[in-house]
This record gives sequence, C-alpha cells and structure tokens, in this order.
Amino acid sequence: MDTTYYDHGTAAERWERARMFFDAKDYAAAARTLDGLVEEVPEQVGPRLLLARAYYHSAQLRRAEAQLRVLVERDPVEHYARLMLGRTLQRQGRHEEAEPHMKLASALAGDFESL
Repeated sequence: MDTTYYDHGTAAERWERARMFFDAKDYAAAARTLDGLVEEVPEQVGPRLLLARAYYHSAQLRRAEAQLRVLVERDPVEHYARLMLGRTLQRQGRHEEAEPHMKLASALAGDFESL
C-alpha cells in the first residue's frame, strides 16, 4: 500500500491532516496518517490517543486496545485512555476485563455514584 500521502509533510502537518480526517469521520485515513506519526513521536499522548480513537471508530479494536494499553501503562491515571480501553474491551465482549478500567475511569473523573 502506498502511504506517501499519509506520511508527507512535517509532524505538525501530519497531525493537522489526521485531525481533519478524524473530524470528517474518515477514521481509516486518520489512522494511516497517525500510525507513522506515533512511531516518530512515541512519547506524545495526543497522537497515540487519537490513533486509538481512530482505530476504535473504524472497528480495529485489537489495534485500539494495543495503543490504549501503552497509554495506561505509561500514565495509569490517564482518565480518557482508561475509559476508551474499557469501552474497547466491552465492544469486544470482554466485559469482566473492561469493568476495572470503567470503574477507575469513573473514579478519576470524580463520578463516584457509578462505582
């Protein structure tokens, strides 16, 4: 697959392009653009989280899970990554595995009523 269009430009240009694809609901194109960007700047949360969201919305759930696990391993109190990981696991029918992540996400958001 030719990815030159998705890899073209500076990191900032690719980030903007990926966000435009995501906003346009072209999640697969956003993921293709973000994949190389995440490899280039693996320490940055924003691109990896958007990549996980793009994978989630394009039903690439195993890939979304892998990206989200990296995020929560690096930052265990990253609320949105926890929430997305829980939802990704639920969507795969892995409800028991999702439950602790959903509870922790609620607690981190200050939503103690749903615990």
